[in-house]
Amino acid sequence: MDALSQVAAGAEHLVQSLKPAYIVGDSSLGLSNFVFWMFICLAITLVVVLVASRRLSLVPKGRFASMVEYGYDFVSGGIAKDVIGHGYEKHVPLLATLFFFILISNFVGLIPGCKTPTGSLSITWALAAVSFVYFIYWGIKAQGLGGYLKSFAPSGLPVPMIPIVWFLELFSTVLRVLTLAVRLYGNMFAGHMVLGIFALLTSVFIGSAIQGAGVGVGSISIAWMLFLFAMYALEVLVAFLQAYVFTILSAVYIGLATSDH
Repeated sequence: MDALSQVAAGAEHLVQSLKPAYIVGDSSLGLSNFVFWMFICLAITLVVVLVASRRLSLVPKGRFASMVEYGYDFVSGGIAKDVIGHGYEKHVPLLATLFFFILISNFVGLIPGCKTPTGSLSITWALAAVSFVYFIYWGIKAQGLGGYLKSFAPSGLPVPMIPIVWFLELFSTVLRVLTLAVRLYGNMFAGHMVLGIFALLTSVFIGSAIQGAGVGVGSISIAWMLFLFAMYALEVLVAFLQAYVFTILSAVYIGLATSDH
């Protein structure tokens, strides 16, 4: 099989690998590989939280406890406190859970043979729905149902503009669940697609070099391997940034819902 045929076959396999496959049942009622890995990431998140909570002390002992506590402080002080402000403490558990789960899911997906739950649109929809329902609930609790609905149209607007602005604000609020879900899914799916393409091309060039294709092909294969390592490092950064972006946007929406307009 020539190099072009290998790339074509590998690309087809790559596309299929990014689609959900059902371990049990089918699309009507079954367990997909993405949902399976979601449960694994949930279990890892739970273990991280439980182990860290047992090791918490005034001065954290061990690298693991220090890293987890640093992550929690980052969400608490660097996101919740700065974005939400007064009363942020009660929202930290949800924000920290979202941050750690998405971060762990993104990192697990970088391990060869594993699937990232955030590479499935249905799972990112579920995460976005949790955030959406949460900030709507706290908005109604803070201002009452009537007050929350009135907050969509700021005071001082000309009377003819009130229904227009109210509808646009309502529409933008509902749209947040879509933007949260699609942004996370799109970035993780695209990142894994790019990594897969670089890995495929690297394997093809290395295979050709081993078969004696010449010094030129060998040099290209080394260059592709360096590119692959660079893309992998970049994807690690993207995995963290996407967890951060999802969490900080959720905090922004909570702050907007609970603040006095």
